[in-house]
Amino acid sequence: MLDLFLLSFVLAFIGVGFRRPFLFVLAYTYIDIVAPQKVSWGILSHIPVSLIAFLCAFISWFVAEDKNGIRISLRQFLLLALLVYCGLSTQTADFPVEAAQKWAWVWKALLFALFLPLTLRTRLRIEALALVMVLSIGVIVIGGGIKTAAGGGGYGELRLLVNDNTGLYEGSIISAVAIAVIPLALWLSRFGTVFPPEWRVKGFAWALCFACALMPIGTGARTGLVCVVVLAAMILRTAKRRMMIVSIMAAGALIAIPLLPSEFTDRMSTIRNHQSDQSAGTRIAVWKWTIEFAKTHPFGGGFEAYRQNRLEYDTVKADYAGDNNAALEYQPIVEQGRAYHSSYFEMLGEQGYPGLALWLALHILGVWQMEVLRRRYRKDESEQFGWVGPLAEALQQAQVIYLVGSTFVGIAFQPFVYMLVGLQCGLWAYIKRVRAAQPEPFRKTMGKAAPVVA
Repeated sequence: MLDLFLLSFVLAFIGVGFRRPFLFVLAYTYIDIVAPQKVSWGILSHIPVSLIAFLCAFISWFVAEDKNGIRISLRQFLLLALLVYCGLSTQTADFPVEAAQKWAWVWKALLFALFLPLTLRTRLRIEALALVMVLSIGVIVIGGGIKTAAGGGGYGELRLLVNDNTGLYEGSIISAVAIAVIPLALWLSRFGTVFPPEWRVKGFAWALCFACALMPIGTGARTGLVCVVVLAAMILRTAKRRMMIVSIMAAGALIAIPLLPSEFTDRMSTIRNHQSDQSAGTRIAVWKWTIEFAKTHPFGGGFEAYRQNRLEYDTVKADYAGDNNAALEYQPIVEQGRAYHSSYFEMLGEQGYPGLALWLALHILGVWQMEVLRRRYRKDESEQFGWVGPLAEALQQAQVIYLVGSTFVGIAFQPFVYMLVGLQCGLWAYIKRVRAAQPEPFRKTMGKAAPVVA
């Protein structure tokens, strides 16, 4: 029954695209995030639905879409440069077979992000993409949130839709992405027009945010806890009632901490002392190896270059016999072929300094552009532009959460993040296009959040 439902839903989603071509874009977004072909074990698992939706989205745009006023932004040029650079590095990769396997999905993520802004020509399309992204993540986290609330979960034990520890179904990745989605969900509950704000919409949005917040607990991922702290700091940065929010957060923490499972609190305690934890110790060792590797391979070793590393380090455990005395136990560890566990070192090791520079420029420019839009429209309460500032703030918060969370997990090429980049580029291009169409006196006052003129 599940297989038949998924097959019917995916085919219907793609089918309506023949009537409204932009829906092909949304269909590919859903398929790429949820991966229903993984959930299915029947017909759908043998159909290349992702490739079909991908091709339909591109072909329908070339055939049916209005292309007047199209401009390629600087960030799209950066995406194109990164796409070409990664393609070239794949040709000379240290592990050509494994590199080709990663390149098979990386190029689609980069190309789709490059293509997305060309399709986001209206507010409705921008909102629709944000909505499908949030709801698609909700498909994964709602079940996980229910299981966590019921006492399930644990590091590497929380089963989501599928028993697959890759992509968005990996604990650290979904915990970081779930927290990044919260600002977008809250924005949709306030400014959405597809589902206008009312008590049912807001109730669902808050319930979804609660499920997202449970992901770090259910997965036992320390990355998620760090992302929660970053989200709290970002909310306080622009909040009007900071003391009240801090008080609520503190009260919530005091209530929640005693109720948390001991396995979660024990694992989170290793953040303070990474030397006692083998997983954290491995990351430090891999990062040191990557820095040394980049000295002799400044252009990187191509995708999957980490497979050649060999790590030697010690874990340290302290056995406290008294208040001031502790016996230190050193345990030597030797490992090979360990992943980077950091997007920054992933880029450095695989694409070298040029690739890392392109990647950093792409994301830092996004944070700056969203800050520009946030400041420009933060006091604009008009119907035409009142939604822009809050959306820019939500997208900025999501990206900062990603940039911090990606320090501890290798998601430099996670497709969801590049959809987020495409959404930012689409919003930036939409505002530039709308401003260019306004009368000259109006354009000069846009930076001052002038009232909308008829």
